[in-house]
Amino acid sequence: MIAAVAAGCGGNRSEAAPAHRPPSIEVTPVDHSTLCMTRGVLEKGAITDPTTRGYAMGAGGDAAQLTFTYRGESENTRELASGEARRQIGLKLRAQDGCNLVYVMWRLDPRPMLDVSVKFNPGKHTHAECGANGYTKVRPVKKMFVPSFEYGKTHTLRAEIVGDNLYAWIDNRLYFQGRLPKTARGISGPAGLRSDNVKFDLVELAAPHREREGTPPTCKREPGD
Repeated sequence: MIAAVAAGCGGNRSEAAPAHRPPSIEVTPVDHSTLCMTRGVLEKGAITDPTTRGYAMGAGGDAAQLTFTYRGESENTRELASGEARRQIGLKLRAQDGCNLVYVMWRLDPRPMLDVSVKFNPGKHTHAECGANGYTKVRPVKKMFVPSFEYGKTHTLRAEIVGDNLYAWIDNRLYFQGRLPKTARGISGPAGLRSDNVKFDLVELAAPHREREGTPPTCKREPGD
């Protein structure tokens, strides 16, 4: 079992949340039937597996909004490919495949934070090909105090990409603003979600609507793993 992290741990350099900047990209609720779970299972609106990955088939990927109710740690703990064990819930933007996407993760370990990174591995598409390689951390314009998500509480995590800038909100307050590396420009895919070592009820995932013609998209195991 991973040790609990107290809310409010941010260090003396942390600052309060910045002035509110409203989101600019419209998102619409994703029907659970169009949510492709590439790892883990969404059962009756609940996620309990220690490792889950999913994406919204046919959705745009420059924004996403996840509303969830936290239900504690998963029964089992699973380490990441890096060997670390983290408790986190987050969003995938531009989830082209398992090697090329943008992550916006609300982490509890080692302290509550928003961890934003771009995974870019040109010419590689599956986790077997790229593993934990190709990550670039996105630094925030300012280091902000970030709250923890609490047991039994419902929270909303929102993120969007505008130009080369990424913005992220927690419960309608802007907590992150940073500039993406140029590599993010060449990544294109749907929005999705990710979690590690936590349980939660998926209240709603919302993403930009993207019109598609012809055959409806099918669930593939590789995008954004």
